[in-house]
Amino acid sequence: MERRKFISALGLITASGAITNLNSMTNNITNKRSNKMAKFELPALSYAFDALEPHIDAKTMEIHHDKHHAAYVAKLNAAVEGSDLEGKSLLELLSDASINSAVRNNGGGHYNHTLFWELMAPGKGGEPSGALADAINSTFGSFGDFKKQFSNAAATRFGSGWAWLVVSGDKLVVSSTPNQDNPLMADAAVKGTPVLGIDVWEHAYYLNYQNRRPDYIDAFYNVINWDEVAKRFDQVK
Repeated sequence: MERRKFISALGLITASGAITNLNSMTNNITNKRSNKMAKFELPALSYAFDALEPHIDAKTMEIHHDKHHAAYVAKLNAAVEGSDLEGKSLLELLSDASINSAVRNNGGGHYNHTLFWELMAPGKGGEPSGALADAINSTFGSFGDFKKQFSNAAATRFGSGWAWLVVSGDKLVVSSTPNQDNPLMADAAVKGTPVLGIDVWEHAYYLNYQNRRPDYIDAFYNVINWDEVAKRFDQVK
């Protein structure tokens, strides 16, 4: 009980694609305090802005985190303040089919970016191993075939959005969503728990890659933290 009080005081509550799996999966994604004036908070990066270079440059990381993500958090807090949504967890907000566009867009932006930062790390890349690798090979034929499908989903997402590797039911599925939508949302075409995602909004890559989105997608594989992806996959399964 004391641990629970401590976590509540910090304003942390967890989230993932299925309520039964929330507590162990994303304890940085949905900050919520126990009091009515709870505020969602911008999570700190676990690595320096330049840690992912040369694949993702420091200035892009700084602007992306400190400006874009921070704006989503501020606008989300403004959107729920004083309403009956205040005090709800991010998962509760995102899974509610009746939420307004401000909560949907900014809540999705907060969730998606927090997940994105955690799925990358310096000195990573390569290929997954263990149960995740087996599932990818079984579903897609090979890791190379998975990369082709995931990269295509990211490259062909029209305008701004995300590409995802999703645990949907008992299957792995590649999908994409527009804007700041994600597979947790009630009306998602592929609904489930995202275990890997790539941001293909221009603000994620334009300073370095300009309009060369495919080059950015290729570079992303060099910073994927497959240990973190595998951990999320194992917890869902």
